[in-house]
Amino acid sequence: MTDQGEDKVANMLGATSSTWLVTGAAGFIGSNLVETLLRHGQRVVGLDNFSTGYQRNLDAAVAAVPGAADRFTMVTGDVRDRDLSDTIVAGVDVVLHQAALGSVPRSMAEPLASHDSNVTGFLNLLDAARRAGVGRFIYAASSSTYGDDPNLPKREDRIGRALSPYAATKLIDEIYAGVYAQSYGYRATGLRYFNVFGPRQDPDGAYAAVIPKWTAAMLADDVVQINGDGETSRDFCYIANAVQANILAALAPDDAQGEIYNVAVGERTSLNQLFGLLRDGLGEHQLHYARDPAYADFRSGDARHSQADISKARDRLGYRPGFDLAAGLRAALPYYLGRSSDDG
Repeated sequence: MTDQGEDKVANMLGATSSTWLVTGAAGFIGSNLVETLLRHGQRVVGLDNFSTGYQRNLDAAVAAVPGAADRFTMVTGDVRDRDLSDTIVAGVDVVLHQAALGSVPRSMAEPLASHDSNVTGFLNLLDAARRAGVGRFIYAASSSTYGDDPNLPKREDRIGRALSPYAATKLIDEIYAGVYAQSYGYRATGLRYFNVFGPRQDPDGAYAAVIPKWTAAMLADDVVQINGDGETSRDFCYIANAVQANILAALAPDDAQGEIYNVAVGERTSLNQLFGLLRDGLGEHQLHYARDPAYADFRSGDARHSQADISKARDRLGYRPGFDLAAGLRAALPYYLGRSSDDG
């Protein structure tokens, strides 16, 4: 994050003293939110069932802020548990709902599991927060909601047909959020993330995101596999941008609540270009990857191109992404290198 972006978040959090619930707290985005909130004096309750999150992420988040452990409470549990959802929102001022079963390929293989976690879990927490009178509810939406809409850049008010069960679950969440605003006057704000990456993102497993997965392959001198011809493009967003958006959305005025916002950089990078950037980035650390990528079939359920229009988040929330892809990769690579060294 640029000094300006970091200062803005610091100033906003410095002007409040609240209790925040972060679901998916042991995950990649969740643990970065926990760290930022603790760093700026907030009280945080974390919830995770550790199906995809890790204790090491929480340990790192809390250890990064000396003396913050007494302001952090961790609960092991599942948002699909209705009674737990009712209990955990008690006394909370803000919900940052990140818990989900991510990945388009996983949802293609396990559609019912994706629905249970992403829809039932979301609705349990949303309704519990409404009944408890929680002031602000911010949730992780997804760029996958744009589906087969061919228009670029992607604009919040224009979507196509969902291309995967994962995309469908995220769209259903947005529909429920709209229904709750209309039916009960309870407004939840959705952040459509575009390919977020950075420290604590898991490089392992069949459903790992492309940047940590490719970086791990390069560090192991394995072949990088590109699905399709490599001209598929994405709007890659460094984690600090996503953290900034969550804080801004949570503390934005009432008239900015209950909306959907794109969270991205507003740029488009092909997978072939990403491959070159990662290889060059490792070269700056004296690690020279010489293999060519291997090309496989285009992956079912994926969109061909993705690029965000971030003007709504800029105008309504004051969102200013501090990291483009190149800057984000420079910030993230030391983490990936350190993790590789620890694993080796």
